[in-house]
Amino acid sequence: MNFELTANQLDAQKIARDFTERTLAKDILERDAAAEFSRAHFDEMGRMGLIGLPYPVEMGGQGGDYLSYVLSLEEISKLDASMGITYSVCTSLFCGVIMNSDLPTERKAELIRPVASGKALGSFALTEPSAGSDAAGCKTVAVRDGDEWVINGSKCFITNGPLSDYFVVFTLTDPALGTKGMACFMVPKGVPGFEQGKRHDTMGIRSALVCELYFNNCRIPTENLVAEPGKGFALAMKSLDGGRIGVAAQGLGIAEGAFEIARNYLMEREQFGKPLYKQQHLAFRMAELAVEIEQAKYMLYKAALDKQEGRPYTESAAKAKLVCTDAAMHVTTEAVQMLGGNGFMKEYHVERMMRDAKITQIYEGSNEIQKLILSGRLFR
Repeated sequence: MNFELTANQLDAQKIARDFTERTLAKDILERDAAAEFSRAHFDEMGRMGLIGLPYPVEMGGQGGDYLSYVLSLEEISKLDASMGITYSVCTSLFCGVIMNSDLPTERKAELIRPVASGKALGSFALTEPSAGSDAAGCKTVAVRDGDEWVINGSKCFITNGPLSDYFVVFTLTDPALGTKGMACFMVPKGVPGFEQGKRHDTMGIRSALVCELYFNNCRIPTENLVAEPGKGFALAMKSLDGGRIGVAAQGLGIAEGAFEIARNYLMEREQFGKPLYKQQHLAFRMAELAVEIEQAKYMLYKAALDKQEGRPYTESAAKAKLVCTDAAMHVTTEAVQMLGGNGFMKEYHVERMMRDAKITQIYEGSNEIQKLILSGRLFR
């Protein structure tokens, strides 16, 4: 096995790192405090080619590989997990759904291009008040009416929801069929009967915007059907596998960012007449965290390469998501403790990182769902 990154992958990593340090770092605390998203920062990411990095040039992307995208997302999430998840939802989920569909290549290009080029934002709408981990609890229904489909229902916890221009929306077509009749539609904002509703007030990822969606006799043309009835559930699950790799990259980035803050603090802060890192207990704890992060990194990169090279990746994505996001929660909690009272202060960043880390264990399938996936494969 070759653990070395290619020149193109190192370039993508450096571009994302430089952008994070130059742009995102200057107002991260203010955006978190105000729960404000910076469209200007996102637009710059689009102009740099980050959003559509792993997609073909003819579809508005850069023609890069999937690991380059994961490395870029990891770098951004080291400081700004909110921008990280905005990036991931656009790239892994919205664009992923379209690419994973059975649509003709030309139609895929039409639907992906605005988001992959960074000129628009996209959202993935599956979750409902009664359908979280259990997608079979979906109650939103689309009924065929001539050359249109009429959608009624609601969605919740939709990342990018208040910002997005385009949504991939999963619905039932016959409640009696359940997920066996699930379909998927591309719904643009502003369509009559579609409302981007109440914004959720979140614990973490404060500068990523999350909201509810409402559909009241919302009419969508048949040409916006992304997955036919009966194919929507499989499409959602396959696309979530890619989304889990994105969230794993977010989690790893959070862990690495908090670790570096703690490392620098232990080298600079003196107590009892010597730097804190000379306290063996603290030094050993940091050594353990370094090993945990390194383990998570290889799990993530393995999943990214499985996807990139066309191998099955449901299992490796679940493993990466579980390990990386648990590492994010553990490392950030330890970092807050190691900084003592300063760790509780916003200007040291680690308390924000701890708040951001928690959601990574929940969305894109909670970590309990990842264990369900993995245990099911162990005993079949």
